[in-house]
Amino acid sequence: MCRLFAMTSTDPFTPMVALKTLDVMREGHDGSGVGLFLSDLAGPWEEMKGAPILSGIFTNEGLKRLDRFMMELGFTTKYKVSMRVSKTPPPGVPRRDVYLIRAYEYPDDWEGLCPEEVKSRLLSVRLQLRLMGEENGDMIVYSFWPDVIMIKELGEPRVVASYLDLDRTDLSARVVLAQGRQNTNYAINLYACHPFFLQGFSAMTNGENTAFIPIREYLSSRGFAGYTGYQSDSEVFTHILHYTLHTLGLPLEAYKHVITPLSDAEVADHPDGEFLRRLKQTCRRLIVDGPNCVIGCLPDKSLFMVQDKKKLRPGVVGGKPGTWAFSSETCGLDAILPDRDKSFDFQPMHLDTAVVGPDRQEVTVCRQTQPLPLPR
Repeated sequence: MCRLFAMTSTDPFTPMVALKTLDVMREGHDGSGVGLFLSDLAGPWEEMKGAPILSGIFTNEGLKRLDRFMMELGFTTKYKVSMRVSKTPPPGVPRRDVYLIRAYEYPDDWEGLCPEEVKSRLLSVRLQLRLMGEENGDMIVYSFWPDVIMIKELGEPRVVASYLDLDRTDLSARVVLAQGRQNTNYAINLYACHPFFLQGFSAMTNGENTAFIPIREYLSSRGFAGYTGYQSDSEVFTHILHYTLHTLGLPLEAYKHVITPLSDAEVADHPDGEFLRRLKQTCRRLIVDGPNCVIGCLPDKSLFMVQDKKKLRPGVVGGKPGTWAFSSETCGLDAILPDRDKSFDFQPMHLDTAVVGPDRQEVTVCRQTQPLPLPR
């Protein structure tokens, strides 16, 4: 099993906080890699919330190709974090030339574009860069989006954290998702490393998804360029989240109804039974086959956790107003929030969606048996 940890806090913290918590749970992951998603950024990023940030790994030649490509599009560098590393990496960590985190000014001809067109173009740029990197093996691009930084690398998480000096204030954020990766289904590939990201939505999963092929085929047939890649069977959880909330325009409460719908008898007795019947029929190929625990982040910085009926992948939420954590194991919460009231810890059951909103004041639990917040 993998191990997951996410935290949302009104006070910014460095990625090292999350990685130390993963280390507490290290018996549950194999040390093959680590993935980080940072958002609601602090420090020097505070004044550039709208600027797109490129995160990835480049060879020296790849960086030159990147610079030429971005200049041709009209992007200019606004700010960057330099991650200078030793030419002799620790055991298990590949030698790299450049770990890049760079914010850009938008091209002049993007001025006046509607928000949806900007989102579409940012996605297109990221996909073009990924394709360029796959052709030459000189670029790995994780994200290109405002207020988002992603860091992924092979190796033991605590070793990677020390090597990349991740306990630094210029990488502080108020939302961090972290996963200690155990690769069980596919070859080692950093694009298979959680968390995954698409247009403001991020998610990571502990478990497996044997329904991966039909889900991938369904998403790929939707005509949306972002539903692609799929180096991991877990990436579809992020794309289904995007499809449910962005493409279909439904609330988060509907996500659970898409991936693990109620039985036909339960749907018949539900206050929104007719809507759920049609949703289940339309999205039947998006139903997952667990066991899975999913932790995700929405564009508004809400964090959530869901699980399936098999309940073979644990998950718990705990904290206090202003700071909440989502963890694969209770020992993760104990390590980071030892002074919390443990009587308020919550372990979602198969009907639950546990959510901490952007105000970070409390955990809200939505159950699939409850009415959906749909227009009436």
